[in-house]
Amino acid sequence: MRELDRRTTERYALPSLLLMEAAANAAALTLSSRFPQGLFGLRVLILCGRGNNGGDGAALARALWTRGASKIEVLLFGHLADAHGDALSNFQAIKELAGGTSANDDSRRLTFDEFVEGDASSLKLESSELPHVIVDALFGTGLTRPLEGVFKEVVARIASLRESHATRDEQTPFILSLDIPSGLDADSAETIGAALKADMTVTFTAPKPANVLPPASHFNGRLIVAEIGTPSALINESPSQLFLVEAEDAHTWLRQTRYAPDSYKNTHGHALVLAGSREMSGAAVLCAAAAMRSGAGLVTVGTPHSALASVAARVMPEVMTAGLPETRDGAVSEDAFARASQLAERADVIAIGPGLTSGDESTRRFVRSVVIRRNVPVVIDADGLNSLAPWPSELRGSDELPLVLTPHIGEMRRLLGVNDEDALKDRVRAAREFATAHQLILVLKGSRTVTAAPDGRVFVNPTGNAGLGTAGAGDTLTGIITGFIAQARGAMKQRADVLSAVLSAIYVGGLAGDLAARERGMRTMVASDIREHFGAAVRALDAEGEQPSRMK
Repeated sequence: MRELDRRTTERYALPSLLLMEAAANAAALTLSSRFPQGLFGLRVLILCGRGNNGGDGAALARALWTRGASKIEVLLFGHLADAHGDALSNFQAIKELAGGTSANDDSRRLTFDEFVEGDASSLKLESSELPHVIVDALFGTGLTRPLEGVFKEVVARIASLRESHATRDEQTPFILSLDIPSGLDADSAETIGAALKADMTVTFTAPKPANVLPPASHFNGRLIVAEIGTPSALINESPSQLFLVEAEDAHTWLRQTRYAPDSYKNTHGHALVLAGSREMSGAAVLCAAAAMRSGAGLVTVGTPHSALASVAARVMPEVMTAGLPETRDGAVSEDAFARASQLAERADVIAIGPGLTSGDESTRRFVRSVVIRRNVPVVIDADGLNSLAPWPSELRGSDELPLVLTPHIGEMRRLLGVNDEDALKDRVRAAREFATAHQLILVLKGSRTVTAAPDGRVFVNPTGNAGLGTAGAGDTLTGIITGFIAQARGAMKQRADVLSAVLSAIYVGGLAGDLAARERGMRTMVASDIREHFGAAVRALDAEGEQPSRMK
């Protein structure tokens, strides 16, 4: 981001002070939308560090004052003389403006003070003077070490204040952070020490890793990405390999695969699901039903003979079923490969793994044969992954026959052959290294699922909630991903982009989970609720494309 700001100034002659002004105005508009009744009567405390983040805070004070905010207190932690550049310009401007306001007008008051000694307890946060809004402009993207001294005390005091008021069910200040909550390292998903927990964070131009990757992202509250005039050409030239999936990405994919007036089942792909066992037939049901609900034209589920009756009785009637040879324990056996190959001849994509079990060597050989001898893309989940763990170094995906792996953290450790929890502390790096080493698409599930591509790009998904941790949600996601790949290959043939289908499936599936949580709550949500809200999620993203054409 610092490089983008520098290039914006050099190449486009856009002064950096103007970028800071644009950032302040964007934050002011966001804050104004939070208080639709207006800013009059609003008490705002703006805590500023000496750097550019503090300069943003001082510029925000002017923007709020001109918009009618009644009482604004700007507190600079340090001496004004120690500030420099654009930050100093904004501090001097707000000091001059504060000096020119009428001290006799009790309805409006703007003050600027330097906080150079003492501790956080001297801040005016008593109930009678409690601000409606506290703006955090202490530290921006340059912080790399834990907060110390008064800054650590400020964070602790604000946290204590909010906790005490929450227990008394009193109104607590709304916390707005500029760019990133103070105390976080912008480049890290991990926290480095005490950090301020915001209700909302307005970040500028593009999100930073700590804005979107947990656990650091849990401190951001609602994230707003504000454009401040950085040319899009510069953003597109950025060498960043980390991306945030947006609604527009999913919408674009949905537009590309819309149903045409002459669409029918074969134009939307055929998904083959190899899943289930005698003891775990539900996983096959959830996966196949999700693939069907996602929009695939045809879905066939292949499952061991002893599980067939149970699967057929519970799966959606539109899903076709087929029995597979099995072991004595009711798991699919290596003898099932011939039958699975026959089923795969009509398929555009194969999903393998949910509920298979992986304790029998015969089952593991079956999985390996399906993956190695594939003639279509394969999505591997659950016991499909366990059957291949640790991942064989010689097993690789390709552009023509992609492999899509969908592990959770435990499965990922098994794929890597490690038990060390720190091995996945940096999920982005771990996913990227695995995907590039084996030339495949890796979907590392969890809070903010990350998807790594063979070329090193990593995509962070923002949709979803804790309710998606319920049993069967992983099987459902595998079905949705499989269904989307089937549709892409059915509708676009050789032009199909499997990675785009995967990213869109994860986004829409997470959105369906969010809609389900709004209706039912996260606590009582089950995996089938995700499937049942999938249509609403699609309509929310592409309502026009889901309407049937009418003759006029």
